[in-house]
Parts: sequence; C-alpha cells; structure tokens
Amino acid sequence: MKYNKLTPEEEQIILRKATEAPYSGKFYTFDKDGTYLCRQCNAPLYRSKDKFNAQCGWPSFDDEIPHAIKRIPDVDGRRTEIVCANCGAHLGHVFKGEEYTQKNTRHCVNSVSLSFVPVKINRSVPLQRALFAGGCFWGMEHLLKNQNGVVSITVGYIGGHTKNPTYQEVCTQKTGFAESVEIYFNPAIVSYETLTKLFFEIHDPTELNRQGPDVGDQYRSEIFYVNEAQKNIAEKLINILKEKGLDVVTKVTPATTFYRAEDKHQNYYQNYGGTPYCHIRTKRF
Repeated sequence: MKYNKLTPEEEQIILRKATEAPYSGKFYTFDKDGTYLCRQCNAPLYRSKDKFNAQCGWPSFDDEIPHAIKRIPDVDGRRTEIVCANCGAHLGHVFKGEEYTQKNTRHCVNSVSLSFVPVKINRSVPLQRALFAGGCFWGMEHLLKNQNGVVSITVGYIGGHTKNPTYQEVCTQKTGFAESVEIYFNPAIVSYETLTKLFFEIHDPTELNRQGPDVGDQYRSEIFYVNEAQKNIAEKLINILKEKGLDVVTKVTPATTFYRAEDKHQNYYQNYGGTPYCHIRTKRF
C-alpha cells in the first residue's frame, strides 16, 4: 500500500507515537464542514459534525466513521490508544465517562495525524455496506482492501445461529457461520457491482464449502445483501458467470448480524507478513 510522505514532525507522532504540544495544532479550533482523514493513508476517520470543543488543547470528537478507528490499551492499562484501522497510524487516545457530550466519549487526536477534505469537495456521500464470504477471510481482506473507494474492511463471521462466535467455535462447523468481510465503501468512487465482480475474481465461486486447502462450511462462497438492489446485482453477475459455463455455487442471502473477528485476524497479512495461500485473482468479467 502506498502512503503519503511524512515530514519529520509527522513521523514522530504518526509512527513513533509522540504527542504534539497542546493548543498548537491547526485543527484544534478548526470548525469547517467536511471529513477528517488519516494523514498517512487518506482513510476517512471523523466527520465534522462529531467534533466538539473539549478545551483540552487537542481536536476532540465524540464519534468516528464506522470501523475507521482501532483501539489499543496502553501497556500501563491507564489509557486507550487510537490508531487508523487502515494503516495503523497513531492518532491519540480515547476517553469515556467525562460527560462532555451525550455520547460520553472523547477522541483526543493530534492535528498532525489528520488532514481535511471540505464538504464542497467530498459532497458528504453516504458510505454503503457490502458483506462477502469466500474462503479464508485473511485473503479476502488482503485482496479487497486496496480497491479504490473502499473506506474500511473488517473480517468476521456471518450467517450462523449463535451469538458472539469465536474463531475456534466457527472452525468446529457447528455454528453455521462463514468467515466473511464487511466493507464500507464510497459509491461515488466504486460501485457495489464493481466490488462484487472483484469478489468473484479473487476466489473460486464453483468450489462448494472450500477454497484451496481450506475445507468446511465456514469457507463457503456467499453474498449477504443489505437491500434488493444488491441482491439483483449479485444474481445478475451469477447468471453471467453461468452463461460463461461456470458452475457457480455462490449463495445470495439476506444479511444477518455480522460479528467482528478477534483483533489478531484483522489486517492479518499486513501485520504478520506473507500472501494469501488460497486466493488468486482470475479474470472472469
């Protein structure tokens, strides 16, 4: 993944987790309408409507864009660090229980960690959601996350009949869950149809309950649609593939509750190295 070039000051804060001096940041009293992005990777993090003046010396937000922020407890257990979920850039810390706003949450963020896109440029296009299952979720995430227009991607479990499943429980094949990815994307940049075509090209939709060496119903091929438009697109693309002679087994199912997988499974290949072992892109459209 290509990141923005950082200044020495930005490297100190974003990469080495330093803190800018209070009241010095350019976004501390900034009050324009728009979206705050990660300075390192441009992922959208916060909306201006969630910014408030906590009089603490740093920009403060009481909410985040869904799945944009990752929380990491400090080693001493006293505070919780917040980083960009997409690239891991250090942002600051999050605090709860201070009663500044009704949400009772304060993201205390370094201005240096942020950039800003005004509303007149980004048009505040609402993000849309997509849910796909197609084998090991590590590989699915790895090959979908860099698609232009994908704002966030989370690996997890969907389609089962229990609550809050663990990885070990899903692997027993007794819960009904599929390893899956939840994507939030900007429809002004990438369409649901484009994402679904990519989904069909990074896994083998003719494999029943398996991908490569991974065997079991948790590795099944399935699209979980959130509205009728997504259902129609998925069925249309399946018919196209069948007309091409592919014996597609992909299910098209209404979305149910998506459960986020354990932290160690998020951004797996980015964090641990390696490349997908059961996913490879094959041109099908």
